Amino acid sequence: MNKRILSIAIVLILVAVVWSLRRPGTHRSIRNAPPVNHTIVAFGDSLTSGTGAGQGGSYPDQLSARIGREVINLGVPGETTQSAMARLDDVVGYDPGIVLITLGGNDLKNGVDRNQAFQNLASIIGVLQESGAMVILGGIDIPFWGRDFGAGYRETADAMGAVLVPDIFEGILGKPGLMSDRIHPNDKGYGIMADHFFKALKPYLAP
Repeated sequence: MNKRILSIAIVLILVAVVWSLRRPGTHRSIRNAPPVNHTIVAFGDSLTSGTGAGQGGSYPDQLSARIGREVINLGVPGETTQSAMARLDDVVGYDPGIVLITLGGNDLKNGVDRNQAFQNLASIIGVLQESGAMVILGGIDIPFWGRDFGAGYRETADAMGAVLVPDIFEGILGKPGLMSDRIHPNDKGYGIMADHFFKALKPYLAP
């Protein structure tokens, strides 16, 4: 009986070791980690630009205050994964070590084909990684009408070796005190979004 328990314990330990080696979010699976330099760019749509926030209330501004380092805001309201590809040179021009992405929400809202949206997103991530950047991808996981985009973000981050924030709206969406309108947070809501990105970013910040 003791030998059987020991054998089971060894198998469980081996499974845990293998899983830790393949789990997204570890340095082994994240491309360009640790980052090659300190420049951080936030690239995306209105959730990056800070629609609905007051001065200094966007998530990149609030994240910058948390880490004591500039976060360059390259958010454009209405941006889709397709239109964002035309701005990649702007992002790469900063030679970022880390790029934070919020893209796909407008694709979801506009009914863009799910597969096309995530093919575009994978292409964007690939270009940024080829430039040397580590990518942190902000996902959106909305029940009922989310068209399984949540799974798409997880699959894309895993396949591309990007850090994933599973749901940038977690704890925010649908709470009137945290929203400026039906889609965009207010300053408090963006503060929570900044916390989500900070949690994902913190392991990769140089001392």
